[in-house]
Amino acid sequence: MFSIEEVTLLLTALKFSAEKHRLQRRKDQEASPYINHPIQVAELLWQQGEIRDIVTIVGALLHDTLEDTNATPEEINELFGAEVLALVQEVTDDKSLPKLQRKRLQIELASHKSIRAKQVKLADKICNVYDITHSPPQAWSLKRRQEYLEWSEQVVAKLRGINPALESYYDTILAAAKQTLALQQTLSGDDRKQVMTMT
Repeated sequence: MFSIEEVTLLLTALKFSAEKHRLQRRKDQEASPYINHPIQVAELLWQQGEIRDIVTIVGALLHDTLEDTNATPEEINELFGAEVLALVQEVTDDKSLPKLQRKRLQIELASHKSIRAKQVKLADKICNVYDITHSPPQAWSLKRRQEYLEWSEQVVAKLRGINPALESYYDTILAAAKQTLALQQTLSGDDRKQVMTMT
């Protein structure tokens, strides 16, 4: 049972994340509101991962704020405390680095993350793999989506051993994604769209 303080922290994090991401859209075909993503990550941790640690759930709601918005470490520390700030910083990529280097570092550093950060990273990858299969960015080719799946496997391999339920769910989502993309590879453009809407 969460305390009044913990529920307040959760709702404050949801409001803060919504405000910071309010002008952003996901790259999916529907250009869905960006806030949907951190909510999905937090919900996945709660439902599939059965995580009841408030710092992890709040960190999931805020996990992209430092990386993708004008949120500052000072704001997060003041509103949510040092533990939440440390978690958000731990899952934040250094955007000053080239994209390929950031992706390589995610693989190299994954095994050194805290348990909280590993769980948020794993849930984030699950959500992204699902989205890439069901509503991929319009500009992403089939090859690029397949490469993302392969890269996510390399990251997740270094995150294993922290939440069997989440890891099993990732494996299920990944297997379905690979099957869907393999089928799309054999089809024409129109048939490919039909498969995407059926999955």
